[in-house]
Amino acid sequence: MKKIFWLGVGITIGVVAARKLAAAKGAIGPEGLNRAVGRASDAVHDFADALRDSMGERETDLRAALGLDPERPSGPRH
Repeated sequence: MKKIFWLGVGITIGVVAARKLAAAKGAIGPEGLNRAVGRASDAVHDFADALRDSMGERETDLRAALGLDPERPSGPRH
């Protein structure tokens, strides 16, 4: 019974190690670098969009609170 248990543990460790090595091998090289840069670029773009939207909302709130430009349409300026 102990031998079967340790055989299962060994197989599990082998499978996990093989998957980790395959993932590491895929991350190294031009394709992995390309994916990483693409993900980082997308994250920066999404952050900038969220920041721009929040700034526009806050500016609209402040203008409304101060009574400035009530006839001016609110919207993002790009």
